[in-house]
Amino acid sequence: MLSSEQIRTRFLKFFEKRGHKIIPSASLAPENDPSVLFTTAGMHPLVPYLLGQTHPIGKRLANSQKCLRTVDIDEVGDNTHATFFEMLGNWSLGDYFKEDAIKWSYEFLTSKEEGLGLDRSRLYVTVFEGDEKASRDDESFKTWKSLGMSEDKIYFMSAKSNWWSAGNSGPSGPDTEMFYDVTEKGLDIKNKEDFKKADEKQQVVEIWNDVFMEYEMKDGKVIGKLKNKNVDTGSGLERVTMVVQKKNNIFETDLFGYLMEKIDELSGIHFAKLSDKEILRAKRIVADHMRASVFIIGDGV
Repeated sequence: MLSSEQIRTRFLKFFEKRGHKIIPSASLAPENDPSVLFTTAGMHPLVPYLLGQTHPIGKRLANSQKCLRTVDIDEVGDNTHATFFEMLGNWSLGDYFKEDAIKWSYEFLTSKEEGLGLDRSRLYVTVFEGDEKASRDDESFKTWKSLGMSEDKIYFMSAKSNWWSAGNSGPSGPDTEMFYDVTEKGLDIKNKEDFKKADEKQQVVEIWNDVFMEYEMKDGKVIGKLKNKNVDTGSGLERVTMVVQKKNNIFETDLFGYLMEKIDELSGIHFAKLSDKEILRAKRIVADHMRASVFIIGDGV
């Protein structure tokens, strides 16, 4: 079983081998971006380059970025949400586009030699169904089929789930998301409605997102195309570690395990032995907020 550290290292080596330069994580406190309180995604420090500026070290980049989001703070304590997390990311700045991005995503997730060796039969995929902003993403659909993904496990979804933008203004575009079945026996879903129900129950969990940034938005509306067609990949290390380590929640992984044990020890209450879901949720919230606070302090706040 791979540790979280091994997963992070494998990711960076995988994309370095494919021509990506590894860049350091930016601070959680944005240095020159007053539009956000914290760095919320790997692409945030790269916005100028996604908008067309030339990056000094090349068109292919990758890193593991520290992120902090408060938009989901009320969900913290469930199986998959956290305020602080690491985002594994790779970017193409006007270089490769949909076909290579999808191919490498799938390869890393399923390859036993270079990637994570995940069970292909437990993977599900969503793609953009199209609206007034952009047409249906048939290219991504065809690429997934060419890789051997069964058509009944690829679902066209609305912009609510399959269009990504950094707020109401900035680079944006349709995305394709990868989900993994974390149930014990496997669900073998065959239609979109059953997939949506499984997603709501956190039986399938999003572990990877390829955003195809070719549009610019202003005040919530697409105003044109960007100078380049870019790829922005985001994959939460906590969730990926969860599926690799065969857990159904992020708090039982090696990223949180020691912290959960420490809370038991210092509180004098062994929460894991109690059946009350609210007590377990409280323990998870304390663990998440403590971890987030430490990293915020570490970046000088």
